[in-house]
Amino acid sequence: MLVLSRKESEKIRLGDSIVVTIVRVSGDKVRLGIEAPPNVVVLRDELKSMPPTISLPTAEKRDLKKAA
Repeated sequence: MLVLSRKESEKIRLGDSIVVTIVRVSGDKVRLGIEAPPNVVVLRDELKSMPPTISLPTAEKRDLKKAA
C-alpha cells in the first residue's frame, strides 16, 4: 500500500484517467473528490457487500448527486 500525505486542494493521479482531490480536512475526517471515467466504479468499501437497490448507469448516478 502506498501512503501519501496531502493538503487541501492537492491532487493524486491514478493512471491517466483518475484524479483524487483532497477537498477538505476537518478534524479526523477527509473529504475527497474523485474524477473517473463513467466505466470506472467508485464505491465506498462498506457498500461493496450490500445488494444494489436500483441499477442506474454511472452517468445517471453522477447527475443525481449533482442535483441533490
